[in-house]
Amino acid sequence: MHKSRFFSGIALLALSASGCGLAVASPERDVVVPAEPTLIDFVDPATVIGLSTKTLTEGDSAGSRYVHINYPEFAGATALNRELRDQANRQLKSFEARTRDAEPVSPRPELNVDWQLAAASPEAVAVRLRTGEFQGESWANSTRTFWFDPHTREATGSTGLLAGRAALVRLAGLVREQLAERGDQAEEQLTEHEDQAKEQLKERRDQTEEQLKERGDQTEREGGDKFDSMAFNRRGDLVVEFDDCQVGPCSLGRVAVAVPAGRVAPLLSELGRQAQRSARENRAQGGDKPSFTPTTDPDAVSNRAGSVDCAKVKCVALTFDDGPGPYTGRLLDLLRRERARATFFVVGSNATAQPALVRRMSTEGHLVGNHTWAHRDLSKQGSSKITDTLGKTGDVVSGIIGQLPTLVRPPYGAVSQQVGNVAREMGLSLVTWDVDTDDQNGGKAGDIADRAVREAHPGAIILMHDIHRETVDAVPDILKRLRGKGYSFVTVPELYGSAGMQAGRLYRSGNELPRKQPLT
Repeated sequence: MHKSRFFSGIALLALSASGCGLAVASPERDVVVPAEPTLIDFVDPATVIGLSTKTLTEGDSAGSRYVHINYPEFAGATALNRELRDQANRQLKSFEARTRDAEPVSPRPELNVDWQLAAASPEAVAVRLRTGEFQGESWANSTRTFWFDPHTREATGSTGLLAGRAALVRLAGLVREQLAERGDQAEEQLTEHEDQAKEQLKERRDQTEEQLKERGDQTEREGGDKFDSMAFNRRGDLVVEFDDCQVGPCSLGRVAVAVPAGRVAPLLSELGRQAQRSARENRAQGGDKPSFTPTTDPDAVSNRAGSVDCAKVKCVALTFDDGPGPYTGRLLDLLRRERARATFFVVGSNATAQPALVRRMSTEGHLVGNHTWAHRDLSKQGSSKITDTLGKTGDVVSGIIGQLPTLVRPPYGAVSQQVGNVAREMGLSLVTWDVDTDDQNGGKAGDIADRAVREAHPGAIILMHDIHRETVDAVPDILKRLRGKGYSFVTVPELYGSAGMQAGRLYRSGNELPRKQPLT
């Protein structure tokens, strides 16, 4: 795509900000370090012309680990696309190498990467990758932000915002100062009855400062990319984010500071100045931040529900996970031409980036279900996080199609008692599958079609993924062969007829009684 078209797309952006407050906190003994949040205004990806999403994934029925890596791709930003693709592949290969020879364990190791737009304008584009890795007991989280200059068409890591190694070393000093000031302010705010908390806070602050000093010294010696996640807030301050355990005890979680705009300005490269200027202009433009409020939309249903009586004819439910993706549009064309319906379990971050495809699913007679916001294993999450990821995705979908999804497909099919309890409270039914086409592990379209046809039976719920080209290539053959066997293609709720589906219950097949509670 020509450069001019990319510029025109970026110029038409309606910036929509979503604040991400980062503070230093410790779960130990309920000691919390008060700090002013470092807010980053994220751009609504639906406003960026030519944006699509890519996904690398592994898991479901087979294997010893879970992987879901999602990142954006931009028309006209070849260098940035390459950087994001290479980073995704590096993370995948590293995780595979570290888990390849490990004994099978439960819960499985998991790698999850999703993204946000920290900037998108004719001056600068920034993609913030958020990585979570689960190895045994808890999640370790990290961020990495890549930048793109639309003028030079070059991509860089976050240190590309700075004017060389000397500026990077100076920034390390400014960050140390900011952390020290925050520690002093936090200690002053603690009451005189919290002496123990004060002492713990001081110890943690000293440890953090010492580790950051070592990091700054190493930066000066090596000149390496040590500050890998940086972006600007609306005031033009440079927000520097650190990963879990990176500059302090792991109990602190993520640490971030905002270096004032005036102090960081002399350290910026040309790209850094462009990005800072763009952030300030965004502030001047104003605009409301999107908010997720409880929806009153009706429950999602297919507009053709009831046209087939599955008590009288053989029915199967084709289900597609993880989209919308680059092949979803072609899949919808195929289904429309063949007059077949399906159930799409969409990932929230993909839905918000490509709302037109979600809208097509609904208007063309398919059913849209909930596949969480970022595809993390729900059985590893606390109830509040389960509620958040399901609620946020439901609100996004309802904002697009005017209907609230009532079906949830848990990522990887992983469920627990807690997942079932939350689903019941939220009025959601859980849906897995009893026919796996194994399209996650690659293979030819013919093999995918063969598995679907061979294992299909009346009431089958068939698992596929519309993020894979080979899966979409297999669909015409699946439709032709199953229709030749007398099958009709319906959405999942139609398999259950007048009995309907109940909140909190787990459904694997149309000819199987639902489980009252999911199994761990």
